[in-house]
Amino acid sequence: MHYSQKDISDIEHAEVVADLPEKILKDPRFKHLESITIPNHLKEMISKGDLEHREFRSGPFWQKIPYFKDTSPEEFMEVSFQNQNSVTKVAHLDDLLDNLVDPAFLADVHAGMAKAPMNLRISPYILSLINWEDPYNDPLRKQFIPVASNLRRDHPKLTLDSLHEQEDSPVDGLVHRYFDKALFLPLDVCPVYCRFCTRSYAIGSDTDLVTKYSFKPVPKKWDRAFAYIASRPEIEDVVVSGGDSYMLIPDRIRQIGEMLLAIPHVRRIRFASKGPAVLPMKILSDQPWSQALIEVVNKGREMGKDVVLHTHFNSPNEITEITRKAMQFLFKEGVTVRNQSVLLRGVNDNIQDMIHLVRKLSYMNVQPYYVYQHDMVRGLEEMRTTIQSAVELERNVRGATAGFNTPLFVMDAPGGGGKRDVHSYDYYDPVSGISVYRSPSVDEEKVYLYFDPIQLLPEEGQALWADPKRHQEMIDDAIARSGNQKLEPAT
Repeated sequence: MHYSQKDISDIEHAEVVADLPEKILKDPRFKHLESITIPNHLKEMISKGDLEHREFRSGPFWQKIPYFKDTSPEEFMEVSFQNQNSVTKVAHLDDLLDNLVDPAFLADVHAGMAKAPMNLRISPYILSLINWEDPYNDPLRKQFIPVASNLRRDHPKLTLDSLHEQEDSPVDGLVHRYFDKALFLPLDVCPVYCRFCTRSYAIGSDTDLVTKYSFKPVPKKWDRAFAYIASRPEIEDVVVSGGDSYMLIPDRIRQIGEMLLAIPHVRRIRFASKGPAVLPMKILSDQPWSQALIEVVNKGREMGKDVVLHTHFNSPNEITEITRKAMQFLFKEGVTVRNQSVLLRGVNDNIQDMIHLVRKLSYMNVQPYYVYQHDMVRGLEEMRTTIQSAVELERNVRGATAGFNTPLFVMDAPGGGGKRDVHSYDYYDPVSGISVYRSPSVDEEKVYLYFDPIQLLPEEGQALWADPKRHQEMIDDAIARSGNQKLEPAT
């Protein structure tokens, strides 16, 4: 924008509208600024709420749970306490929440667990952050504890392994889909179990609904994965996930890191973990684990290779002063941390909460990297959103902060197509909820289809899906309208 001399003069002689903050003036380096007239801003002055992302919950918040009322900060910060007191049975949850919630809610949880593809495992840290005065609407409860009353009928196109990872697995515990990237899955356990897990076919123990495919942490079996990676010179990027790398003992972190770094063509290693979001005190109190990670990061840097930590915050409610201190510790030690969120209905699918999350992560030096469209896995239909809402959310988030701290909104294409920008569909019909994507770098002869939750479609779309005879007709029509009728749909 061009300003005239009069505009500039008006700005220079405007009334003072703000004082420099006292904490800044206490610094002698800024004392000489005290007498400077601060002009009216071209933008409105912010309100206190605009800086909410700089506030971090502190104090003994866990003591509101009667079971933890006598737990000291020192004890709560011990990872051994968190592991020993993690809730893995609904009966244990009953005991912890006795007199905190309506018995009808607990009955709802029991019924929900009977239909869940994932087992229950939740840390005292997360349990203490849930608002038990309104558990049905709490964004953390929704991620970890199912209630039957909120469950919705699955879309007929949902599967347990919607990404077809097992089809791209040359050896147990390894997925090689992208040209230069491999996904290494050395174990199948996590510090908590997310209801929306895309690997519900394998993570945790069997449930009433799912018999799990297992990849146990057996180092001798890992050698097959290392041998495969070493045999494929195109692989430059390896993600170490699972399960969760947080659950690897320090020696295994070193073993995996050193083996991968020793492979000449591997240039980038990403340790993936939900841990910083659900068990942040481990980074501070389990120094052997943290030091093992730092050693691998430093060794990689000496070799000119990039080793980072990828984590998984979905809600600002997961973040406390403990989190901030843990992330600050890693930052000072030179560990890059990036975040990958999942777009979850009722958790982070509104503009205010997503912007708050992005700014809060950025403030504590965690780079917002991806926001994933919820995968098409069974049993979580009430948590999925439409492609249209994801596109609209990205439109509003972009520009809310610096570009390098703005996450990419992506969809992991069902059928093994890999990640696609959520707005990059060739065709999208908000009535049928069918979107058509291509992924030429994975398979140029296929199209990949995503299906919105039926209950979020307009009445016309819901009526179409109510008639099984119309399903294939809708799919064929969407592919034809995308101009890709010569390509095969991935199944």
